[in-house]
Amino acid sequence: MDLAIPLVIAAVLFGVTLQRTSGMGTGLALSPALTLTVGPVSGILLTNMTTVVSALFLIVAVRADIDWHRYLRIAPAALVGSVPAALLVHSAGSGWLEVIIGATLILSLAVISLLPRLPEVPPVRAGLAAGVLGGFLNTSVGVAAAVLLAYAHVTRWEQRSFAATLQPIFLTMGLVSLLTKTLVGAAGDGAAPPWYLIVAAIGSVPLGVVIGGRVAARVTAAAARRVAVVVVILGATVTLVRGLANVVAG
Repeated sequence: MDLAIPLVIAAVLFGVTLQRTSGMGTGLALSPALTLTVGPVSGILLTNMTTVVSALFLIVAVRADIDWHRYLRIAPAALVGSVPAALLVHSAGSGWLEVIIGATLILSLAVISLLPRLPEVPPVRAGLAAGVLGGFLNTSVGVAAAVLLAYAHVTRWEQRSFAATLQPIFLTMGLVSLLTKTLVGAAGDGAAPPWYLIVAAIGSVPLGVVIGGRVAARVTAAAARRVAVVVVILGATVTLVRGLANVVAG
């Protein structure tokens, strides 16, 4: 308990700072950190909870730049992808979940690196695909960033509006993830994180928003993303290796 609290707080502050700086980062930073700290099911649940709260705070700060038309192309489809992901979380063992989380995070970073090569795609079709796949990934591994980055690239979405509109998208995906996992039973039977970690995570969000606002004035979004990539690779690799070890031993 003593070690888990500062680890959770540090991960939240880092993730929310990245979110404020580049428009994304809470899920990327929290998913591997919280999976390693409290396990894959509780860790992703806590990631979803924190993403919802951080998005609420950030919506207030960036509301003038939100493109609600783009939001409506993506967010409603998240429910379609979230249901099978919740069933996967409910049925898979913890070792396999860690393998899935680690491998998906590494694959997400690979997708991000390939973004300059992606062709332009009609916004409506791309938005539906991004919503379904983003909902699946957000529910299963707590991270939909790569899918949404790909959508932004193939539809040539301007960065300022993209970063702002991500906040209500993340809010919706987080709520949908929590709802579907609760309905299928993936959030019960001891899966919920301890109350003190929920308080520590959510209570750290406002401070992260303040720190992120100051960092955003001095650090570019590109630089923030480079830092995020290094952190996510390390966390995802450790998660993947631990999951494989559990599967082999299991």
